[in-house]
Amino acid sequence: MKQEIIVVTNAYGSEKVQQLGGQASLLPLIANAGADGVEIRRELLSPQELDCLPALAQALEQHQLCAVYSAPEALFTPQHTLNPNLPAFLAEAQILRASRLKLSLGHYRPGFDFTELKIVLEQYPTQLMVENDQTADCGILPLLNAFFHAVEENSLPVGMTFDMANWHWVGQDALAAAEKLAHQVGYIHVKAATQGPRGWRAIALDETEGSWRKLLARLPQDVPRGIEFPLQGDNLEAVTRHYVELLRSEQA
Repeated sequence: MKQEIIVVTNAYGSEKVQQLGGQASLLPLIANAGADGVEIRRELLSPQELDCLPALAQALEQHQLCAVYSAPEALFTPQHTLNPNLPAFLAEAQILRASRLKLSLGHYRPGFDFTELKIVLEQYPTQLMVENDQTADCGILPLLNAFFHAVEENSLPVGMTFDMANWHWVGQDALAAAEKLAHQVGYIHVKAATQGPRGWRAIALDETEGSWRKLLARLPQDVPRGIEFPLQGDNLEAVTRHYVELLRSEQA
């Protein structure tokens, strides 16, 4: 089975995306590079673009690209309640015909009553995916493990976006996280990182010693892989194609 590869638009950098004319302008490049889909980032959509999501959905279909939709918010508020914007985000994802909506976890508290979340999710076809983020209080393994254990117990249609590098930002062992959470993973953000004077920063896979391969091998092989490390160079299509082909050929 062909490995499904998604290109996350912010891999090109927010300034470059705007310089090129927005996320819709990237679709021909991404399609020509051989990717299967695009992760559309809500934070890179202008208010005018948010009003024109049906046109973006048409452009995705025209280029035969599937969509993942990412919103820069958490599922749980600091008050441990559900994010009130969740239905709106799911509605936007539905307009884009996105298979998945990605949020971070936020301030989940064990023992939460999932009834409201079940009701909301039943109204939309898009699957909710919760990602490990870079926040020291919310993106940590014990909290994520508790949340996904509760997801299983409550038979919720919620999967995990496993960001391979974000564990560095919160000082946690990515391999240990993969061991605990792999069976919940439905989408992988492939990313590597290095530590510099200003802390951790994402880097391209070719700039690493290759340890990302060991981690990727511990994760499910039949879920989409998203390129979320920097894609830079004079020929962005060629750079994108290189990594699409690399990740498609990488098998455990």
